Amino acid sequence: MSGKKVVIAVLAVMMSILGGSAAAQDEKNELTGIIGRVFISDQGILGATNFNPVVRSGKGLTFEVNYARRLFGTPVYAISGEVPAVFNLDEDLNSGDDVVPKGYKQIFVTPSARLNLFPDTAVSPWVSFGAGFAHFSESKDLLYFGTNPGSSSTSGVIQGGFGLDVRVWHKFSARLDVRDFWSGTPNLPLADTGKSRQHNYFVGGGVVWHF
Repeated sequence: MSGKKVVIAVLAVMMSILGGSAAAQDEKNELTGIIGRVFISDQGILGATNFNPVVRSGKGLTFEVNYARRLFGTPVYAISGEVPAVFNLDEDLNSGDDVVPKGYKQIFVTPSARLNLFPDTAVSPWVSFGAGFAHFSESKDLLYFGTNPGSSSTSGVIQGGFGLDVRVWHKFSARLDVRDFWSGTPNLPLADTGKSRQHNYFVGGGVVWHF
């Protein structure tokens, strides 16, 4: 290949890269759909004497919908405002006695700030931090029989997370999403754990649409 052809090829590649970067910079909005699971640590029940004096949580199938808008960016980093809304609609509970409801629903909404590194490249790691509210809606029935005396509740929640975006096709990226929602606890009047806060670890994956 002649020197002239090499120069032309290099210039074409550079223009393609710059054009792709400019297009990425024009995509200031994101809409994300994620599916995953929530993990909650087991909690001991104060004063319980049965063989299994623990509140055990399942790993509820969970969905996240997230809107974000880029507020400021450079080729090295970008800062976005985002609103992750996370729905765990079937968090099962278990214990050695009939002191917990069959389960409950969780909703987290946490306006946050997100920092992406190398936002206009194919691979972009990120971290997120924010706060909002958590809502717990309990089953009306206890685990084995009887009516649950607990009620729905709402609390403040702090969100911290990290993840990885990988551009896969034009305006679409794949996202790995890990977040901790540090919230209040569900209302369990028959199973006092002595806890007023709990960690809700969400791990999921999904698709980001840039527009």
